[in-house]
Amino acid sequence: MVDWNPIAKKFREADAILIGASNGLSITEGLHLFADNAAFDELFGDFKQKYGLRCILQGMMAGWPSEEERWAFWARLIHHYCGQYRPTPVMNDLKAIVGEKDYFVVTSNGEGHFELCGFDPTKIYEIEGNWFTMQCARPCHDTLYSSLEVAEKLSAAEQGCHVPTELVPRCPKCGGSMDIHMGAGQRMIPDTAAQARFQNFLKTYHGKKLVVLELGIGWRNQLIKAPMMRLVASEPNATYVTLNLGEIYITDNIKEKSFGLDGRLDELLPARPGGVRGITYLRYFPDIDKTSSCSSIILRRGGLLSIV
Repeated sequence: MVDWNPIAKKFREADAILIGASNGLSITEGLHLFADNAAFDELFGDFKQKYGLRCILQGMMAGWPSEEERWAFWARLIHHYCGQYRPTPVMNDLKAIVGEKDYFVVTSNGEGHFELCGFDPTKIYEIEGNWFTMQCARPCHDTLYSSLEVAEKLSAAEQGCHVPTELVPRCPKCGGSMDIHMGAGQRMIPDTAAQARFQNFLKTYHGKKLVVLELGIGWRNQLIKAPMMRLVASEPNATYVTLNLGEIYITDNIKEKSFGLDGRLDELLPARPGGVRGITYLRYFPDIDKTSSCSSIILRRGGLLSIV
């Protein structure tokens, strides 16, 4: 049984909460970009048979034979995971944990579920883009356009992994192809406005009691996890809380103000202290394997656990 009291105390005392989220949160909600599983077969079985796709990410990065086929894939993906999305218990629990406190979300997830669950879009920075917007594929200009309504129309009109040519979106300025913002790769237009809002949040809470809550991020992640740990190291009043399945990673220089919880997010996140079943509460692990390249702790499921 988890002793939530030390963690709950940090959240109660916090001036603000910074949430970092990656693929582990999406997987908890049933969206697995890398999996060739039953959910993928149910949604994209015809694409799998016709084009040999083995996961959603492969479809997102594919060089499609035509624009009609490319947009058929994206439209179905967006319709299913965005247009038909309903808030999941894990996201509702996350909202309850945040409560009335100020917050900011930094995520590499592009499906927009934070916004769809009622998180303020002005307090979200999707660092790798999102499925809600599209851009000129070249790009000839840096404006982002809404893609949700377009995707819904395309999804309704799709037949046999194709959408009608006349419905394929075109750049309103150059007439060229459009890309989903997250699928634009190196041509992706940066969201400078969200970047600026995030920096302003960090300035506002510099030196104050900030809880950094990290959800479903593996130890190799350099986009969110590494900067978050550096931030905690530089902020004397910050607390680091990381939740992940099978692996907890905390650098030595922040170990004394960190909490690691190994388990499923939908089991760990319920906002009621003491209401989590069967997950070990971790604070610091002095006997865990340490890497030679950096001062750090890597904890994997089945390894040595210290119970506080």
